[in-house]
Amino acid sequence: MHLAGSGRVIVQLSKELVEGQILCDNKGTRVAKVMELIGPIKRPFASATPLTNSINKFVGKRVFIFEQSTANKPKKFRRRRRWTYYKPKTVQNVNHH
Repeated sequence: MHLAGSGRVIVQLSKELVEGQILCDNKGTRVAKVMELIGPIKRPFASATPLTNSINKFVGKRVFIFEQSTANKPKKFRRRRRWTYYKPKTVQNVNHH
């Protein structure tokens, strides 16, 4: 695990993850939340937001997927909302004499 200048942590993955998963240390302490997957498909990295103020003590250490119950598992694929655009109604000028 590496601490980036932006404040996020970069983790090299050995297992497939999804965005939103929580990473923990070997004691089960929640360390970071995965925000996005980056890099090559064969050896991806995860950019994660730290969940602790003392993130420096976890730099260089191994982290693991925090096992969640199936009810709280993040969805693997999210549907994108389709925005519908409506044409504004044309207003006709009616002259009243």
